[in-house]
Amino acid sequence: MREAKARARFVRVSPLKARLVIDEIRGKPVHEAERILAFSPRKAARIIRKVLASAVANAEHDFDMDPDRLVVVRAYVDEGPRLKRLNPRAFGRADIIHRRLSHITVVVAEKED
Repeated sequence: MREAKARARFVRVSPLKARLVIDEIRGKPVHEAERILAFSPRKAARIIRKVLASAVANAEHDFDMDPDRLVVVRAYVDEGPRLKRLNPRAFGRADIIHRRLSHITVVVAEKED
């Protein structure tokens, strides 16, 4: 079974928040996944929608797959590096704020009859 993959790396969205969205589209047909992402109010949905569109374009261009028969076979979010920022506090102290980054991967394949 041929698979087409797309990745977005070093995305400024928390992996926990992105996983909430990615769990909704895993295993669904591409047209249904796009509909779910289009109406999701979360910031991560916009980014995941672009990655999904890229995976579909890769499937069409590289493997000549039919976009109407594509299914999201794997979709996952890995944690990227953390950006460390300082937040000044009282008495000359500082708190560290971690800005979390994500690596988003979407894999699509044709549905078997």
